[in-house]
Amino acid sequence: MSESPASRFSPYKKSILLISLAALFWSTGGMFIKLLPLDPWVISFYRSLIAGITIIIVSAFKKKKVNYSFDPISLYCIVTYSGILILFVIATKITTAANAIFLQFSAPIYLVILEPVFLKTKFDKKSLIAVVVCLGGMALFFFGKLEPGNMLGNVLAICSGICFALFSLFLKWKKQVHKTEDTISNVILGNLLVAVICLPVIFSHLMLSGSQLLILLYLGAVQIGISYMIYNEGLKHVSATQSMITGMLEAVFNPIWVFLSVGEKPSVFAMAGAAIILSAILWRSTTTNTKLRIID
Repeated sequence: MSESPASRFSPYKKSILLISLAALFWSTGGMFIKLLPLDPWVISFYRSLIAGITIIIVSAFKKKKVNYSFDPISLYCIVTYSGILILFVIATKITTAANAIFLQFSAPIYLVILEPVFLKTKFDKKSLIAVVVCLGGMALFFFGKLEPGNMLGNVLAICSGICFALFSLFLKWKKQVHKTEDTISNVILGNLLVAVICLPVIFSHLMLSGSQLLILLYLGAVQIGISYMIYNEGLKHVSATQSMITGMLEAVFNPIWVFLSVGEKPSVFAMAGAAIILSAILWRSTTTNTKLRIID
């Protein structure tokens, strides 16, 4: 007896498809950030303002109540999320897109150290091995010829990865304290905080051309806003490990889009470092259940 279409397209497969689609949307961020002839603070302002508004509208349309909270843990989530967004855009502008995304993707390795300290989880030998290997991969990004801007961009990308890890840590902490996995309010408020932070910096540079506005509408509404909602839906029927592994499509495709659009080539050292970092994360993710829910 042949399988029906419904049985072939199981909830698990649907979730994988949704997460893959979200990751592909995320991966286009580097390309458009590179293409836009705008200051990174201007890009961050419009992208995050549009993203926050989009998620509010979509949530209202779906009649999904958003529970906003402003306790210390929630504020930590909001601040670290905004740090991810701003630092990633600046890093992508001043170093290669590959460096920015791969150094940010080292975030799970920081959790190996942070979780046992703050959440009292067990620190295992496999995690230590992953940390050492990943740090070796990160070091390769600083080999070869580096301009001052590339060096600063690499450092900011690492800082974005640290914010990435802290955001995940605070979400787990919030789950323990508040018994909730809701992340929508943190993402909305984090995006709006980015807009508030950036506005004084770019107040005299708010004018945009029509093409620039269209790109920023895509970055805010689709690349962050709608893709987050898609990703959140996809999490329902897969493990945290599987969602992380599937989400790695973002790091794979980001430099490809940038190369095809602006011809930017990562260095050999950066590609080697990226392979090491992703391999370390993949190996640890398949042996330890690490949970990261975030977009950049």
